[in-house]
Amino acid sequence: MRRSIAAEVARRPNDDRFDLRGERASLATMHGKERVIAPLLRRFLGLRVETVHGLDTDRFGTFTREVPRPGSQRDAARAKIAAAFAGNPGVRVAVASEGRFGPHPIVPFAPLGVEIVLLADRDTGIEILGQFVDLDAMWTHAIVTDIAAARIFAESIGFPVQGIIVSGCKDEGPCPESGLFKDVQDHADLERAVDNVIARCGAAVVETDMRAHCNPRRMKAIKRATVNLIREFGTRCPNCDRPGFVITERIPGAPCALCGTPTRLIRAEASACAGCGHRAKNSVGPPAADPSLCDACNP
Repeated sequence: MRRSIAAEVARRPNDDRFDLRGERASLATMHGKERVIAPLLRRFLGLRVETVHGLDTDRFGTFTREVPRPGSQRDAARAKIAAAFAGNPGVRVAVASEGRFGPHPIVPFAPLGVEIVLLADRDTGIEILGQFVDLDAMWTHAIVTDIAAARIFAESIGFPVQGIIVSGCKDEGPCPESGLFKDVQDHADLERAVDNVIARCGAAVVETDMRAHCNPRRMKAIKRATVNLIREFGTRCPNCDRPGFVITERIPGAPCALCGTPTRLIRAEASACAGCGHRAKNSVGPPAADPSLCDACNP
């Protein structure tokens, strides 16, 4: 049975190097993410989470394409953390989240969302990453040429609880330079925005608003990524007690039960400590693989 989050973050006696209870944490957000992140970090890590007043996280990239995101998803989260430290220099800890969305690499026409929540402690130098992969992210769009089609799209996604972005259309794709409406609050706003863009472009792109405060599905995914961060924090190195002793490698090669040939089935998982370098390997799964998974038995 899996341990509770509280059990996983329980501290060892007389070891407070990584104890964050009572510490202040600066959260880099302008889209209401503190609603799901702060209560969890307060309850399980004892952090007093504060947002940075006036911090513009849109400068690190926007889902509406007018500001491209430089670097990777983790790079963007690190840039937000640096800004959170700069905006609140007295804190020990900073936290940031970043989302990434696109088509599923295997399932046709299915959306895929990846949420990360990153925590950095500048006293100890640790960096802990929580992640959640959403196989049913609220990420979709439609190209419309009249308000009736826009209303159908809006109904299909649960507008206005789920937000909508309306932008210009060029070459059957979004063109924010030709029109961009982010704060579409109700059906009257939607009609005005769509009519405005169609008058300019002949068509409008209507899409799900991926900003966290306008996307309830995404907010739930951020919450689950935060839970994962807390679990990772509670996974301590058996050698130095540093948080984040996580799986870094899954090793294939479980032998075929019929012929003994190594298969692609995972036989072990390896964990590593980013602090002292300690590594550990644990066997997982059955001792032998079903012959149906063996390339030698099934050429």
